[in-house]
Amino acid sequence: MEYVYAALMLHSSGKGVSEEGIRTVLDAAGITADEVRIKALVSALEGVDIDKVLSQASAMPVSVTAAPAAAGGAALAPAAAEEVEEETKEEAEESGMEGLGALFG
Repeated sequence: MEYVYAALMLHSSGKGVSEEGIRTVLDAAGITADEVRIKALVSALEGVDIDKVLSQASAMPVSVTAAPAAAGGAALAPAAAEEVEEETKEEAEESGMEGLGALFG
């Protein structure tokens, strides 16, 4: 996953995603780079419009789970409802990042 993060950092800073760039980012983070993984990632990203991929990933529909009714038939307290909504958002973000991970190798 750190290889994808390195590529995204390079891209967001306006620098090209290259083997040397990814290696430099990983070295700065104290991660021993695997040259095969770096080459595979750079090769997989050739010709990919990263901005387009990211915009599509962030536009994925998110299903909101309806809050279950309490025992007396009353709705959840506002604080509990906000907690459920926040958990749903976190799950959606994690799901989106997993999709990006699969995309970038």
